[in-house]
Parts: sequence; C-alpha cells; structure tokens
Amino acid sequence: MRNTKAFKDAVAQTLAELARRGVTLGPATVADTIEQSMSTVAERLGIQVRSAWRYFDAAALAERLAQSERDVQDSGDPEQIGQAPLPPLDNPELALILAGVPDALARSGGDLYAVILNVAVNAWMAGHIHGEDGCDGCEGSRDAGGHDWQARMRLISDLQPNITKWFDRDVWTAALNDSGFTVTHR
Repeated sequence: MRNTKAFKDAVAQTLAELARRGVTLGPATVADTIEQSMSTVAERLGIQVRSAWRYFDAAALAERLAQSERDVQDSGDPEQIGQAPLPPLDNPELALILAGVPDALARSGGDLYAVILNVAVNAWMAGHIHGEDGCDGCEGSRDAGGHDWQARMRLISDLQPNITKWFDRDVWTAALNDSGFTVTHR
C-alpha cells in the first residue's frame, strides 16, 4: 500500500492540511495513521484497499489528528510531570541516563537507535521503580527487600555528585560534541 501513488498523495495532502492547522506531525506518523485507516475501511466494508481510497478525506483526517494533538496538549497537567510512575525531573538516575548518552553514542559508533533504546529502557525502569514505591498493586511483584527508591537515589547521588549539570541542555550538548558526534536536522 505504501508504495502506491494514492498513498503517497494521501500523506502529502494530510501533511499539508495539518500545516494549515498549525500542527506538525512526522510523515511516518501520518503514514501509519493513513495505512491503519485505509486497512480498517477496507476490512469493515469488505472491499480491497485500493477501492477504499474513494473514502479518504485528507482534510477530515488532518482535523482528527489536529484535535487529538490539542486534546493531548490540553490534558497535559503540569502538576503531573515528575509524579509516579515518572521520576522527578531532577532525579539522579535520570541524570545518569542523560550523562551516559554521549559515551553510549561513542561506544556504539554513532548507532542512534541503540542509544535511544538504551535510554528508553533505563528511563522506563527508573520510572517503574519510582512508581512501585507508591503503588499498592505492585506489592506482590517485589522481592522481600522491596524497592527502596530513596535509598537508590542516595546511592546514585553518591556515585554522581554533580547531577544538576546534566539537566542543562548546553552542558549535555557540549558533552555530546566532545564524544565526536552531533545531532543535526537535514
């Protein structure tokens, strides 16, 4: 489906409609949404995908996507940031994860996917451990020692005393550049 002219035109039209609405989404996100929508239409109507294109409306899809973006932004409660299961924004473990990115990029030879995967998994685990301390439903999933999140943060703070520098974008970018890699937009 993705290699057809209809699909490529649908993506281009939807991106243009989103731009008119002041919403920026990646082409891959739009393409995934269109593919899912067209497959669903074809399945529900019992027709081939190529016949489902007559039901495609770029403006309507763009409006749905724009509304979803607005809903997400409107529901973004600033008080929720840094709350379980997310670690606090000045979290020492998060600082270690951020500090490890330039080194991981250098070790992996610039494999950004591997670095992002490592960051995502570590951040996910840090958030989960933080969240478990306040989660009654997680009681049975822990071992006898449980998770002492505060002790973990103290230990990490002892290992990495200057954690606040890693929350400074300029310091992080300088460390990334020192590793021999940069992130640029083409």
